[in-house]
Amino acid sequence: MPEGPTIVLMKENLQKFVGQKVTEVEGNSIKDPSGIKNEILREIKTFGKQTYLIFDTVNIRIHLLMFGSYSLFEKKDQKDNLRLGLAFNDGGMYFYTCNVKLVDSKFLSKIDWEADVMSDDWNPEKVEEKLKLNPKMMVCDALMDQDLFSGVGNIIKNEALFRIGIHPESLIGNLPSKKLEELIEEARNYSFDFKKWKKANVLKKHFQVYHQKNCPKCGADIIKKDTGHGKRTSFFCENDQKLY
Repeated sequence: MPEGPTIVLMKENLQKFVGQKVTEVEGNSIKDPSGIKNEILREIKTFGKQTYLIFDTVNIRIHLLMFGSYSLFEKKDQKDNLRLGLAFNDGGMYFYTCNVKLVDSKFLSKIDWEADVMSDDWNPEKVEEKLKLNPKMMVCDALMDQDLFSGVGNIIKNEALFRIGIHPESLIGNLPSKKLEELIEEARNYSFDFKKWKKANVLKKHFQVYHQKNCPKCGADIIKKDTGHGKRTSFFCENDQKLY
């Protein structure tokens, strides 16, 4: 599943269509395309792993799920997987094997935009308050909770925890105040590094523990284990990541 930084990069690639009128609508997710055709795309917003196309009278939510993708041109060999295609005067945007849903303005107003780790509205103080209400939660579950760290996925989780030396099965309530602050800060910091490396097509070269065999610090074997309530795979070094 694409993580937040990948979705932000997608938004940047689609941004050129903002202010343009939709000339054609394709795909098997929209039952009545007439409600979108001739609408002007006013804004593109992202929230974690979700993208919102904002028009005057309708809004579209796009979630790429596990295997979704997008393109700036129509892929003829993927026609059966086309969920939504929007054509504009100078190009288009096409979304494949993903979830597409119409949402109203009331739905958008209920989103806590301050929980998005890559947003200018990111509010670390609010996240800290929420975390302190869940002292028995493992840090691996906390980082993957989209209500706390919207946009963080398994890569960011693993790499951020290694950077700050925290074992993924540590409990939130056991973390010293400084480590809790580092956890919150690094979730955002690594997300922006992820975006930079992804854009340069060098992301995998920077993995330190994710799907790695040996710790880059001590040389010990990297542990691979399903952790937390969500049973998502964690990669960590028992020597360099402390269990709190």
